[in-house]
Amino acid sequence: MARILFVMTGADHWTLADGTKHPTGFWAEEAVAPYRAFTEAGHEVVVATPGGVVPTVDRASLPPEANGGQAGADAVAAGLEAFTALRHPVRLEEVEPSDYAAVFCPGGHGPMEDLAVSAVAGRLLTGALDSGRPLGVVCHAPAALLAAERPDGTWPFAGYRLTGFTNAEETQAGLAGRAKWLLQDRLVALGADFREREPWTPHVVADRNLYTGQNPASSAPLAAEMLKVLD
Repeated sequence: MARILFVMTGADHWTLADGTKHPTGFWAEEAVAPYRAFTEAGHEVVVATPGGVVPTVDRASLPPEANGGQAGADAVAAGLEAFTALRHPVRLEEVEPSDYAAVFCPGGHGPMEDLAVSAVAGRLLTGALDSGRPLGVVCHAPAALLAAERPDGTWPFAGYRLTGFTNAEETQAGLAGRAKWLLQDRLVALGADFREREPWTPHVVADRNLYTGQNPASSAPLAAEMLKVLD
């Protein structure tokens, strides 16, 4: 059994370009599907957030229309209830990365608010990358990679093949025109080799020990890829 660290947002909103606070948090499927995959494989999941705050679920990720129907919504609700570690997070500032066999970051718009500017998260993810252990990041969670920086000012993830929530998906979701910045743009500007597929289709990119998923539907396939190197 391995211990897997879930680095999660502590934000309950995303500040848009006009100053509006868009209610958000973490996207339910992106936490529940990997949690289920990892724990069913016998692994332990520990949740860490900035300040140790209990993470907020994005309410938009709960209804049937966000989960392929009522059965999917019921499964996500049951998964959140079973995910007891969500209610007892540790402080991200006190995490020792070497205690964990892998690191995983669920998305939702929350990471765009706090993890994207968190030096603590940046250092932790850089350490995870350098350790060679699996590092999984999905949807909007690659925003946390933006805070990573080496002492010489370079970005640790430059040149890596990766993916994340695309400009096309943000546009179709209706928030691209209201955002201060778009995730895909920022990652490309820093030197990522960004790979995208059609909006909303499952897409996982693995480059060395970095595993990334494009959108919520990529969460379970991403976890499955990580499990191949954990088992």
